Parts: sequence; C-alpha cells; structure tokens
Amino acid sequence: MRVFKLGKAPARPGAVKFRFGAFFDPRKLPKPPARFGHYAVGSPWGVLGNNDHSCCVFSGAAHEAMVWGHEAGGPSPLFNDNGVLADYAAVTGFDPARPETDQGTDMQAAASYRRKVGIVDAAGGRHKIDSYVALRPGAASDLALATYLTGCAGVGLRFPSSAWTQFDDAEPWQVVPGSEFDGGHYVPCVGRNSNGDFLIVTWGRIHAMSPEFYEAFCDEAVAYVSLDILGARGVSPEGFAADDLRKYLGALAH
Repeated sequence: MRVFKLGKAPARPGAVKFRFGAFFDPRKLPKPPARFGHYAVGSPWGVLGNNDHSCCVFSGAAHEAMVWGHEAGGPSPLFNDNGVLADYAAVTGFDPARPETDQGTDMQAAASYRRKVGIVDAAGGRHKIDSYVALRPGAASDLALATYLTGCAGVGLRFPSSAWTQFDDAEPWQVVPGSEFDGGHYVPCVGRNSNGDFLIVTWGRIHAMSPEFYEAFCDEAVAYVSLDILGARGVSPEGFAADDLRKYLGALAH
C-alpha cells in the first residue's frame, strides 16, 4: 500500500509565458560545478500533507521556501500540513470533506498565486516569489543552471510506476523501459551530486534523479526568481553580487 500521493495537473505548454532562455544566457553565466547544492536547511523537510492529499505542488513550494530562507542567512521557515493544505485549497477549491475535490494543482496557477499572495508558513507569515520563468522540459543543462543560480527549480514529472519502488529502495530514479505512467508529480530540484544525478525533495526527504529520467519524464519545469535568497551581505549562496544578480533578473519583474 502506497503511503504517498502525486498531484500535479497535466502540463499546459505555453502556460508560463516568460522563457528561461530569453533572460538567462548560459554563455554569460558561471557554469554550474559538477556537484552543488544548498539544501542543509537545519530542520526536517516534512511530508506536508502529501501522504494523504494530492498537494505535491504546494508541499514542494514550502520546501523551496525553506531552502531560500536558510540560504538568506536566517533560520529556515517552518511549514505544516494545515498551511500547505490551506494554500492548496485557495488555488484548487480542495475541501478535505469532499475527496472528489482532491485533484492536484496546475503549476502555472500555483506559481501565479505564489507571486501575488505567497504561501503561508506555520507562524502565519507569507513567502512570495518575485517572478517565474519556464524551462525547456527535459533540458538537463537548463535545470542545472537554474538550480545553481536560484537555489531551487520546480520540476513537473509524468511519474512512472517504476519510480515508486526506486524511491522505497532509496535508489535514484532511473528510466525503466515500459513502465506505465502513474500520474503527475512535482518536485523541487535543489542540487546535483557527485554521480551527476539531480537532487530533489519529495515526501519528506532528499532523493536522487538521473538526468536521463529527467529528460524522459519531465513535461514542464519552472525557475523561480526569489530575491529572498540574497542575504544581508547582498550576495547569493554562490557568491554573486546582489547588483549583478538583479541585472540578470530585472527583466523578469512582471
């Protein structure tokens, strides 16, 4: 019996109007190192409702805010099931008393909500993003650069049934030919390990995902622009000056 759920709505190509490639030029940006990541948030990730409900897009949003808050130099914000489910309900109409409303979330709708309203933490504070841009689905180089620059990137997957067993066995998500599509899932990408696998957060822990898996099963991906990642010193975790980073991000403030 599976104890976790999926919950990403089907991808809508073109729903996110701004494209990563229109604003980020890999030729002019630092190349991500073979291994990187900023995910030692100092507190448990938490499943955040995604064991009982199809709220992975908002559980993932909370995990992203934890990374950004920690990298900004302060304590990582804490989130709980109630807050995650309240945001999920605000966007989708989810009602825990009506199971038929637990249908998952459209990534663009969630991103728009995060920009305009923000997600709520356990103390009642709101965490907004400044903007968001679409990555080329399955383009591993884009995902690596976006994650390296901004700390996190949101990955939408057509989740194969084989990935359940790989997760249970703590094995990297790899392509298993012939595995059936089991639904849509959302995970934040937070780094890359020494094996070249991407590191994602899902169902309360860090898990590895091969580039081949990403290329095969990603149907949408988003880079979030959040200046919360800049600390009091005015630099990003990778040492970019605040003014320089804002130069790259300024055109995204829509």
